Amino acid sequence: MSSVSPLSSVSKSVRQRVSPEEWEVRVKLAAAYRLAALFKWTDHIYTHFSARVPGPDEHFLINAFGLLFDEITASNLVKVDIDGTIVDDPTGLGINPAGYVIHSAIHAARPDLQAVLHTHTRDGIAVSAQRDGLLPISQHSIGFSGRVAYHGYEGVALDLDERERLVADLGDKSVLILRNHGLLTAGVSVEHAFHQLHGLERACNIQIAAQAAGNVELIFPPAEVVAKVEKQAEVFKSGDGPGVARHWDALIRQLERSDSDYKN
Repeated sequence: MSSVSPLSSVSKSVRQRVSPEEWEVRVKLAAAYRLAALFKWTDHIYTHFSARVPGPDEHFLINAFGLLFDEITASNLVKVDIDGTIVDDPTGLGINPAGYVIHSAIHAARPDLQAVLHTHTRDGIAVSAQRDGLLPISQHSIGFSGRVAYHGYEGVALDLDERERLVADLGDKSVLILRNHGLLTAGVSVEHAFHQLHGLERACNIQIAAQAAGNVELIFPPAEVVAKVEKQAEVFKSGDGPGVARHWDALIRQLERSDSDYKN
């Protein structure tokens, strides 16, 4: 007996029943999922990206629990309110409870952040498990100097009271390394959050590669150089500069060479 894919139940009317502003965010968030799949940042059906729905309601969009990242489309994203009530779930799959805990915490506490992206990549988790965390040994990592917060591991994020500690640890930053768990970046837009995640993932890749050389002394740039790069990287902090848009446009061109149905 053949099974019916949950994708076949997605309503074709989602675009008609949401605002143009929400649809635009849906398309961008779906693109972020597909790009993560393209870059092999996924943990199968686990981990989650979210984006705030424009408007007065405290709603955000997140992936249906059970879909692969390369199956996410603008139409099959789940809309949930800040209290965890499902507002719109086209596939009927619901959402990952741990995803709700992590993303609702940040969306509730930080209205300045519109998108939150979380990964479980090999190198990201490896760096998260190191006592010194992200090391200033590459241009990529130095760009995050002074901008990374850390949150201690408390088990699978299913306890609602962990949200208070997660938000406290994040503070006023938008980049968070979850110890023994993974990476998280947030931004004033999907594009901004993805730009930060792209750089952070790359920084972790470089660190693990450098450490894999064995008993070789790593070079740490002098403090004045680190300070210089920190200042140079400030152009990307706000998320509204031309660099973020330029990067996102290139990412979309790259994605659409092989995949464009995320917009459906």
